[in-house]
Amino acid sequence: MDLGENQLSGTILSWSANMLSSLQILRLRQNMLSGSIPSQICELSSLKILDLSRNNLNGSIPWCIRNLRGMTLQVPTLPPTSPVAEAPALPPTSPVAEAPAWLPTAPAPEPPVKNWQSEDVKEVVKGRELDYIRILKLVVHMDLSENNLVGSIPKGIALLDGLHSLNLSNNHLIGKIPNKIGDMRSLESFDVSSNQLWGTIPSSMSAITSLTRLNLSYNNFSGPIPTENQFPTFDSSSYAGNPYLCGSPLPNKCGYSHQVQGSNEFEDEDSKTDKLEKWLFYFVIAIGFATGFWGVIGTLWFKKTWRHAYFRWVEDLADTIYVTTAIRMAKLKKWMMKRIRVFA
Repeated sequence: MDLGENQLSGTILSWSANMLSSLQILRLRQNMLSGSIPSQICELSSLKILDLSRNNLNGSIPWCIRNLRGMTLQVPTLPPTSPVAEAPALPPTSPVAEAPAWLPTAPAPEPPVKNWQSEDVKEVVKGRELDYIRILKLVVHMDLSENNLVGSIPKGIALLDGLHSLNLSNNHLIGKIPNKIGDMRSLESFDVSSNQLWGTIPSSMSAITSLTRLNLSYNNFSGPIPTENQFPTFDSSSYAGNPYLCGSPLPNKCGYSHQVQGSNEFEDEDSKTDKLEKWLFYFVIAIGFATGFWGVIGTLWFKKTWRHAYFRWVEDLADTIYVTTAIRMAKLKKWMMKRIRVFA
């Protein structure tokens, strides 16, 4: 479905897998669409190309984006021929023209989509607009660039290990690059430029040896640039506009503090969770104490009769304690005097 380069306005419909279960390409590029990306788009499990770039979309990237199984390596590919084509064909003169009744009937094959010989799609990959025709069935691409998307990059996006190109540039995304991005071993192009991302460049990105284009420019990244595998092949333009990045190919040299920061990569997610739970625990205790304290003090403040009764009770209790203590001390003193006389 290619509706790109039009003047479509409004919001994206909430398509479901029941309506478009076989949809592999959804291209709505360069329109005037607004609103958020509907979560129902995650139900299109056959989707291989998703291009929503150059619109006015807002909101965050759906966390269910991880459910696009068409962009993973686990999806089994159909053989180039129909399942019934491997059965030996009967000779034209054979008296048996139909299969025996006891054999199960195979379902009617779906319309072939294996070659895409008459289809072509233009996509901006690696900074260039390419027209895919012959290898269209092999392209796995996601482009959400040039919108008004906010929030962080979903961690589940790292599960799309069949994705070849990911473009999230020119949005208002915040937070860090997911630490497990190194699991996207098929990634060839990664562009998150012109956002508000921060943190260090995950060291796991060094495992993506297929990466040939990287653009992290104009964000707030900091710390050392990895030096393993393909990273020495990227020039300084990949990191422009990040004044706190250091290391080759940038002129900024990394000191000891940068190396420690790069090795630790801020705080681990588990430690953050523990800290949050600790703060919540203290907060609940404080709320309980304040509620109980003001429940008593506030009542005494506004209820004069209760306040007088409470103070009388306190005075009586203090008198009781004083008298009891005085009697016990007198008895103790009398007992000690008797013991002294006996020993004398």
